Amino acid sequence: MQKTINCATFRKMVLVGAKTLDNNRAKVDALNVFPVPDGDTGTNMSLTMQSAVKELSGCATNGFPEVCDCVTKGALRGARGNSGVILSQIFRGICSVLRDGKAEIDTKTFARAMEAGTKVAYNAVSIPKEGTILTVVREMSEYAVKVAGKYKDFEAFLPAVIEEGDKSLARTPELLPVLKKAGVVDSGGVGLMTIMRGFLSALMGEETVSEVPTEGAGASGSMDAEFGDNSDIINMDLGEIQFAYCTEFFVINLKKSTTLADIDKLRESLMGIGDSVICIGDLEMVKVHVHTNCPGVALTYALELGELDRPKIENMLEQNRQLRAKREAEKKEQGMLAICTGDGISDIFKDLFVDRVIEGGQTMNPSASDIATAVQRVNAETVFIFPNNKNIILAAEQARALVENRTIHVIPTKNVPQGFAAALAFSPDVSAEENKTNMIHAIDNVRAGAVTHAVRTTSVNGFSIKEGDIIGLDDKKILAKSASIDETVLKLLEKLKDDSHEVITLYFGEGVQEADAEALAGKVQEAFPDCDVDYHYGGQPVYYYLVSLE
Repeated sequence: MQKTINCATFRKMVLVGAKTLDNNRAKVDALNVFPVPDGDTGTNMSLTMQSAVKELSGCATNGFPEVCDCVTKGALRGARGNSGVILSQIFRGICSVLRDGKAEIDTKTFARAMEAGTKVAYNAVSIPKEGTILTVVREMSEYAVKVAGKYKDFEAFLPAVIEEGDKSLARTPELLPVLKKAGVVDSGGVGLMTIMRGFLSALMGEETVSEVPTEGAGASGSMDAEFGDNSDIINMDLGEIQFAYCTEFFVINLKKSTTLADIDKLRESLMGIGDSVICIGDLEMVKVHVHTNCPGVALTYALELGELDRPKIENMLEQNRQLRAKREAEKKEQGMLAICTGDGISDIFKDLFVDRVIEGGQTMNPSASDIATAVQRVNAETVFIFPNNKNIILAAEQARALVENRTIHVIPTKNVPQGFAAALAFSPDVSAEENKTNMIHAIDNVRAGAVTHAVRTTSVNGFSIKEGDIIGLDDKKILAKSASIDETVLKLLEKLKDDSHEVITLYFGEGVQEADAEALAGKVQEAFPDCDVDYHYGGQPVYYYLVSLE
């Protein structure tokens, strides 16, 4: 019987849960509500978990506070898409309870942790929607609290909780009509239950931690291995740099008396004099990185194991001073950041004076950390973010928690045409609040759609869809279908257009020839003679055309 779990077991549960999800992410991706080739829930959740694993691989202790902090930080930094952000918040809540508990956790404490995970996740979403991963985690945690007193053995408790989670997942189509129409359960809920099964697998000893890939396991043993460039310190305040010297070196030609335990001891010693510790290797070579105020002490510790090679010591305080002085001299009041896919789309944003464009869209949602990093690189006091996808808006909002020296305004653009309209509405000569108002007003005047192909046979939104059909949709539902791209575009425009629209723009994607786009623009002009029709190269994947009506 296993009435308690320690931190080493919890660490293993996280690692095996991440691996189990990664092994099954394609199955989760396939549960997309719309039959379009952009299902990415499994990928987003898996990348979020892998980020937590990466952060966890740098934690050399098995104490709940340290391990939980790594899991929380890693999951947030790697959170991608709505599903990834919600998952990161579930783990944030779970870890908030476990990190303050005892060395051994019982079922009642774990149930309270799940309850906290539910609360934090719900608070992360402005308008929680039932029939999603939120419902699954809530009903599962409520059941966990009820039965924790009955099931005091984790080997009985966890299977019972998973069974309840499965029941909740099966009910999601009844709570969310769009799932019922598509004939699927919630993909985020499936991802969560996959992780829970990984937890159980780890608890039962069915998988080993060594099978889970981590940053440390993949470290190079070559003498040509390179360290990082310390670019992460550029935007830190001087007061935040507790340890001034980035100290890096290899230990080679280790003494015959050196053991693997000595390498572990070196790691522990380095953690006592600094942070950002990397100490990995074997009896052939050890790679070391540490931020410390005592670089000489770090080198002395290492000399006890063997010879030093390629030592490098950099003053991060001075680097920070120089870089910040340059950036402050060049800083402007307001800037813009856009998220999109397609080199043509990216070029258009740049032509509209958007300061930075990062890649992201239906098939690749950037994480909250990716967005925060990009914001930091926009040298402006206030940054407007254009997510250009409804599944990126929440991650953009979460990026605020990772950025302290910028004012961030997320303009809720759900598609690229809205992003273009927002960028066009920007003026450097007015206040940030006025720009925000103008941008939001501008996106309200845009109607957008997209044309792609169906990847499976289904019935949704009143259409009987066959695999390979060309379908047209807006941000909410499928509006048109046919056997040809041109016909679907025309049908889609007919559904989208109203009397207020005067301009129709087509953005053709990768694989579409410009001559075909030109010919289609002619057909659109003929069908809608009251509108000005234009076309541009977008280069976006997945979608043959993005259409905009203004």
